[in-house]
Amino acid sequence: MNNVVRSSNHTPLQQRGNEQRRKETLLPAVDIIEESNALKLVADMPGVTHETLKVELDNNVLSLEGEVALNMPEGLTALHAEVRGQRFARRFNLSHEVDGDAISATIVNGVLTLTLPKKDSHRTRRIEVQAA
Repeated sequence: MNNVVRSSNHTPLQQRGNEQRRKETLLPAVDIIEESNALKLVADMPGVTHETLKVELDNNVLSLEGEVALNMPEGLTALHAEVRGQRFARRFNLSHEVDGDAISATIVNGVLTLTLPKKDSHRTRRIEVQAA
């Protein structure tokens, strides 16, 4: 499984005036579970919803990006805010064993679950043994 999914994260740059500075991006905690026919990738992205989540596959690079947009109630001013506008991002290089056209994703309560089916040629299959 080590060659099927490999993390390749980087921090995006944010342009501000004439200077570039790193925009704070949180790396979601991820578990990867191997099954006989697929891999399950489970990412913790608290506060992210399906509206603020983007999952893309480009040239065997799987990108997960989500944002937490907490709105301040009308009439209130934040004295200190650490949660506002956080961004989650993670990238994985997938091997050619993964069937990119069949990937599916669901998010429930900030937990993203991706199913990465293996191509038929890489699936575990049982071979029936005939008695002679």
